Amino acid sequence: MSVILLEGHQDRYLVYAFLTVVLLVLDVHACIARDPHHFRQLVVFLVHNFRLDNSLLEKRGALIVRRLCVLLNAERVYRELSTILERESDFDFASIMVQALNLILLTSSELSEIRDLLKQSLVNPAGKDLYVSLYASWCHSPMAIISLCFLAQTYQHASAVIQSMEEEDINVKFLVQLDKLIRLMETPIFAYLRLQLLEPGRYIWLFKALYGLLMLLPQQSAAFKILKTRLKAVPLYSFNGEQLKRMPSGDSYQFRNVPDGFRTIEDGDVAKDGGSSRNGINFAARLQQFQQMQHQHRVLTKTQAKLRNMSTSLSKEPQREEEPRKPQSIEVNVPPSRSSSKRGPGQLQL
Repeated sequence: MSVILLEGHQDRYLVYAFLTVVLLVLDVHACIARDPHHFRQLVVFLVHNFRLDNSLLEKRGALIVRRLCVLLNAERVYRELSTILERESDFDFASIMVQALNLILLTSSELSEIRDLLKQSLVNPAGKDLYVSLYASWCHSPMAIISLCFLAQTYQHASAVIQSMEEEDINVKFLVQLDKLIRLMETPIFAYLRLQLLEPGRYIWLFKALYGLLMLLPQQSAAFKILKTRLKAVPLYSFNGEQLKRMPSGDSYQFRNVPDGFRTIEDGDVAKDGGSSRNGINFAARLQQFQQMQHQHRVLTKTQAKLRNMSTSLSKEPQREEEPRKPQSIEVNVPPSRSSSKRGPGQLQL
């Protein structure tokens, strides 16, 4: 028993020593990467290693990214990662990497300043610029885009993204990511969003986006029950007749009874704007960008499925040719054994 405990202690010590070495190596690289040229080389090298070794991204990715954000400025690191992943040719890796970065963005304390900046995307030019910078690469993952919209409080655009999704987009991977998002929405990070549910008249697009997600979830799933319970918790007194008149119509960028020439600015405030852009963000162009990226993902998925089917069929054909022919059975008339022949009464066996 003592030997087992000693071995467990040694394993923990080795893991601790390994993590210490990793952090020290990152510190050295961060000192070198203060130069802009070396900074980009470091981020490119990091993405390259994540691409070659998925286990590195899964087990140590969060630690590495969070440490670099502390040493080299979180916004700078995320902007560079987004620029690289936007041009990534391996769509499967890009999707996995974006999902990992999105989870780190939503949960890590080291990135709280970025979250606060993104929450001001509709009123702060710096927040808007960061939102647009991340959006291009976040398009690799529908759930990452929806999370980004919830974080930036661009609920109207989130609703448009959800309604633009096609049948192929709603697969097992998407539902797993959606389950994670629903559970994250119950954490303190999204406390502001839950409090906004107390003003349904002002944040009507938030309700529409959440109900859209609810419609995509299987009714027997835990995430469906969590989200449904949260929406049912909204008190009835928060609704009134005037607010119900402002329920969204079929136009994804208008409320009813809003005068001509006016647009809603994600959710509540009304401002004069003849186009579909708000605070310099062209949401119509962003939606088109998301749809184009998802179309490329669908085409790639179908191509990979066809190649798998072709390889499977080709691998079966040689096996059929190599199967040995079974020898034909030759019927031989064998006379019945004398010992087994029946004898009638009074007959003798010779």
